Amino acid sequence: MRSGAKVAVVGGAFVLVAGGVGYGGYNLYTGMTGGSGSGSSGQSNISTQNEPAKTGPPSQDEIRTASQAFFAAWSKGEPETAAQLTNNAVEATTVLAAFADEAHISGLKITPGTATGAKVPFTVTGKVGTEDAAAKPLSYQSALTVVRGKTTGKALVDWQPTVIHPELKKGETLKTGTASAPPIKAVDRNGKELTKEDYPSLGPVLEQLRKKYGEQSHGKPGVELYIEPAQPEQPARTLLTLSKGEPGKLQTTIDAGVQAVAEKAVKRFKGSSVVALNRQTGAIRAIADNHDSGFGVSVGGTTPPGSTLKIMTAAMLLEKGIVSPGSTVECPADVTYEGRTINNLNHKGYGNIPFSRAFAVSCNSAFIKQIVKVKDDGALPAFAASHFGIGTEWKTGIATFDGRIPPGQGGEAASQYIGQGQTQFNPLNIASITATATTGRFRQPYVVPAELDDRPFAKASPLSPATVQGIRSMMRLTATSGTAAKAMGSVGGDKGAKTGSAELDGQKTSDSWFTGYAGDLTAAAMVLKGGHGGDAAGPIVANVLNAR
Repeated sequence: MRSGAKVAVVGGAFVLVAGGVGYGGYNLYTGMTGGSGSGSSGQSNISTQNEPAKTGPPSQDEIRTASQAFFAAWSKGEPETAAQLTNNAVEATTVLAAFADEAHISGLKITPGTATGAKVPFTVTGKVGTEDAAAKPLSYQSALTVVRGKTTGKALVDWQPTVIHPELKKGETLKTGTASAPPIKAVDRNGKELTKEDYPSLGPVLEQLRKKYGEQSHGKPGVELYIEPAQPEQPARTLLTLSKGEPGKLQTTIDAGVQAVAEKAVKRFKGSSVVALNRQTGAIRAIADNHDSGFGVSVGGTTPPGSTLKIMTAAMLLEKGIVSPGSTVECPADVTYEGRTINNLNHKGYGNIPFSRAFAVSCNSAFIKQIVKVKDDGALPAFAASHFGIGTEWKTGIATFDGRIPPGQGGEAASQYIGQGQTQFNPLNIASITATATTGRFRQPYVVPAELDDRPFAKASPLSPATVQGIRSMMRLTATSGTAAKAMGSVGGDKGAKTGSAELDGQKTSDSWFTGYAGDLTAAAMVLKGGHGGDAAGPIVANVLNAR
């Protein structure tokens, strides 16, 4: 664990600066406490006056007075007093006390900006120093909002962790001390250094790798101001490095060239993610996200993948001998399965066509008509686990969600066969499914070698050569004359693809999914509310495949 035991405050007294006037007087916050403004728990009900509680939005004078009183208490290092000026004294006390006792910020100055309504922006400056590292300047901007307390009607600071620092989340605190793990110099498969400055999407990945493998890389920890996570298994997030320590070298499977292309590709669409793998080994070549929520969707998302999951459904139908690519199947406008009617997304059906064509044009009704012959609503979840490793624990080297098809019956089970309903996947899972289906064997994805920490990889049974040949031929058809043809037009050589459009309840525009392969590289992408798979996610995958 990190430790702040060997620290000492460096510098002078706490000061609040606002328009050239110091606000340190206790009278500013005497009588300010009381009642909740937004329903949070832990608020104070102290009042020094017997007067009717005020109602309505706080006035500008109240906003100014309440914010100045909070700034004064905070800057003077009085966490309990400052917390009582918020509408959630319990949670605020924990964070403010950690700031005062463990962040070790001296010479604290808080400079308010011009309020916009009830929102008050401000700048925090000071110095961070310990016995083990020289002090360094600190400066950042944040904001607070003043609300009316429900109980006493007092003007109070609406408590949010971001008031103390814009990157703080619920349950987190600021601390300064010895880092929990040494810094690492992560390198790609060719020895090129990987940094979050050059590859922003890898920032959280590098933090996880540092937490898990920092000691094994034989580096020495430094001293840092960091965010202590709410959950111990989560990595701390460094805000300021006081002494760097000595980094240890860590080899990864990332390909810097592919990663750079993936980073650029996801910038095209907000809410997009992509993962690339070597489909022969499972080695992860790129992870990129462009989401407001930050890292996680590419390898930790849990949403339906649409028709990209038909790769696995088709493999099951082929493996069971129910169809072959050349089998004639019916593709009507819609089909009803145990009371649930399922339509085709962008067409009214094609009549009787080869199953390979039904795959290429993504005919939902044709697939549902074939799964009727399976006579087992639990067949797909079982097949996903036994042949594709879905739902097993993937020890990739970082935190990942490894796919799930929950038990379903009747119409719900039918939806799962076409990647809808309660299926839960992310681009990492779909890229792995594509790799497995086109090579015949599940190879668990990984970002650092298993030999580094002797962790066991997940296993699954191989597919038959006939199934692999069939899937490759159908994905090739999809990439050349099916729904993926436009997106894959720029990709040369032997290639294959599958589109997906996930229709979520209450969402007018479907999520865009796309997966494809070329050579030894496979990639899968998702764009939230991106529409048809070939329109948004498709170009992302094509760009990444062209980087091989």
